[in-house]
Amino acid sequence: MPFNAVFSHIIKKRLPRIRNYSQNPINCQKLVLKQLLEKSLNTSFGVDHCFEEIQSHEEFKNQVPLSNYDQLQPFINRQIEGEENVLWPGKTSWFAKSSGTSTKNAKLLPITVDSLYENHYAGGKDLLAIYYENHSNRKLYNAKHLVIGGSTQINTLTNDTSVGDLSAFIVENLPWWTEIRRTPNRKIALMDNWEKKLDQMAHATINDNICIVAGLPSWTLVLFQRVLDITGKANIHEVWPNLELYIHGGMNIAPYQLTFDKMLPKSEMNYVQSYNSSEGYFGLQDQKNATDMLLLTDAQIYYEFIPMNEFKELESNTTLDLKEVEIDKEYALVISTSAGLWRYIIGDTIRFTSTKPFRFLVTGRTTHYINAFGEKTIISHVESALSQAALDNNVDVIDFTVAPYFEEAKGSGGHQWLLAIDNPKNLDTIMFENNIEQNMKALNGDYLGKRKQSINMLAPKFDYVNKQVFETWLKHNNKLGGQHKIPRIQNDRKLIEELLEIHREVT
Repeated sequence: MPFNAVFSHIIKKRLPRIRNYSQNPINCQKLVLKQLLEKSLNTSFGVDHCFEEIQSHEEFKNQVPLSNYDQLQPFINRQIEGEENVLWPGKTSWFAKSSGTSTKNAKLLPITVDSLYENHYAGGKDLLAIYYENHSNRKLYNAKHLVIGGSTQINTLTNDTSVGDLSAFIVENLPWWTEIRRTPNRKIALMDNWEKKLDQMAHATINDNICIVAGLPSWTLVLFQRVLDITGKANIHEVWPNLELYIHGGMNIAPYQLTFDKMLPKSEMNYVQSYNSSEGYFGLQDQKNATDMLLLTDAQIYYEFIPMNEFKELESNTTLDLKEVEIDKEYALVISTSAGLWRYIIGDTIRFTSTKPFRFLVTGRTTHYINAFGEKTIISHVESALSQAALDNNVDVIDFTVAPYFEEAKGSGGHQWLLAIDNPKNLDTIMFENNIEQNMKALNGDYLGKRKQSINMLAPKFDYVNKQVFETWLKHNNKLGGQHKIPRIQNDRKLIEELLEIHREVT
């Protein structure tokens, strides 16, 4: 029996469900909240917050306070110690280490059987179903799927509880019909040493027939370069001629797009974005030629949104449900899930591009911004400004971060950009930097206003470093590989000073 025809037939059976939550998102969200509350009535958290009395979103807000990791950690610790029926019914045995972008210490986030199968796996299946719908006659199941995840080593603790990367639990519980198409083998996937793992991953897959690659853009490019170094080929399609789909997420691909286009030159190459994190699978790109993502409203996650102009973290007074949001406004994302995260502020910000259906873009982090001079700069500003400048100047961006600098003598300061690029010798830096500055002014009216005549803000500074500077920082902070990445912008100089110190040590 032709496996691909069977897989295509089965995966397309998800399309009616996808159309339902796309066309009826408000009703789906009401039902999700009802189901989450009913299932958790008798948990410790449900009893403490009187879940049996809640009949509406307003009552939910009144009964259950907003939370972050600090608020839920005591409950999570009880689960780790083996206690049952704490945040979710039954025993929670899996805990995913978050990538820790906002903090140095990784968080241990619960994963339940429900959240793994009805959220994380469901989102992945929906992505493939939509891909098959958008691209006819696909044969993805005839070839290998290369997933560049974090370390899949699972550490078993006491009380039969385990801690690992999200990818660990995803790989360990894959159905056989998916596992047989995954590459590399588990021995390599289980490696903790990311540098050795990348090298062995490259050697192990260069002769595979790969049609899908999935992973964080920055680390995917590192693997691609290693593959080219080993094979001596000019581009990745010379190594994997049937590669047609790259699934990316976790960071904006735009600053890296020029490099991807060079490494993957075939016009038939397709890029699909997903929004999957340790906390849950929230969205996926459902259109061929648009990068905004469809919100998954029927995947055991109930969403709330805090307008960023009113955001005060746990003290925020305004939380909206889905029917109240507007397009082109910035919101902090709040989730309640079948993993037992209740009204949890995950730290991401999004902006809706459409409400029929609900599509959105991830715009940054609630803790990652620069407002040292009243310029109100967020991640999407710097990523878009750099992406366009890189495209206009044919620059391959490898990594970057931005922070404020201060000149006490002038009583002012500006932005300092620290960049690792692949072709600095051939670069007209004056034009490139001027393009970034002009793009920033066009994207951010507050930045434009503060930069007028350099009265409130001085001109930006640009420093270029070797890519090893960023990799060394990640390694020193135990963040090398997987879903870890350099914070794009910071409102203080701690990160950039650490990176500059590494730069001075290696030069």
